[in-house]
Amino acid sequence: MEAALQDGRAVSAHGAAKPAIANPVAFIRANTRLLPVPLVSEITLHVADEAVPLWSKTEEELGEAGLPPPFWAFAWAGGQALARFVIDHPEHVAGKTIIDLASGSGLVAIAAMKAGASSVFAYDIDAFARMAIVLNAAENDVTISARGDDLLGGSSIPTAQTILAGDIFYERDTAERAFAFLSEQAVRGATVLIGDPGRSYLPKDKLRKLTEYKVPVTRDLEDAEIKNTAVWTLA
Repeated sequence: MEAALQDGRAVSAHGAAKPAIANPVAFIRANTRLLPVPLVSEITLHVADEAVPLWSKTEEELGEAGLPPPFWAFAWAGGQALARFVIDHPEHVAGKTIIDLASGSGLVAIAAMKAGASSVFAYDIDAFARMAIVLNAAENDVTISARGDDLLGGSSIPTAQTILAGDIFYERDTAERAFAFLSEQAVRGATVLIGDPGRSYLPKDKLRKLTEYKVPVTRDLEDAEIKNTAVWTLA
């Protein structure tokens, strides 16, 4: 994968073993379309039309059931809002080292680079997500380091001035660990920015809302075609 994309716009991908598909790049391209992000039209991503068919296809190709959903194949509401905010308010990332937590498609990481970040580390434990980050970064002519370390599990991280987190408060255990991690980084002096459409486990009482957007999304993923989505920081 790295060799295939190291011509001019290379993006490194560190972490666990790569998916056992002969050509992951071809798989992603064959099962997605390159489209502009609704709220962030400056960025294009490889996205799937529907979640379930791609999910089934991935399990079929890998010969493994019970895989996590293909979060990497969609522009989620929280990520769209956070990406829009970062591009419109570059002072939060310009000239800084950035960490994008649970990066998925790499949307927020790409936005940070377009807004002038000096470097971006996009973390996701899903190997397919890291492949998508590499591919999407190249399509947007930016360089990102995609990594597979589990930051919520205590993996060491590079020193970063801003931590970005979109759509991570969807499940209780993950939300609790994510908030603990983000709080620790804030204590160390990092700016923490969160994009979220009001997921069940978002700790609103511990956050301060910065702005809100109406984000177009697909009904295949959400309960409405437009999601009121906010960008938050730690209170």
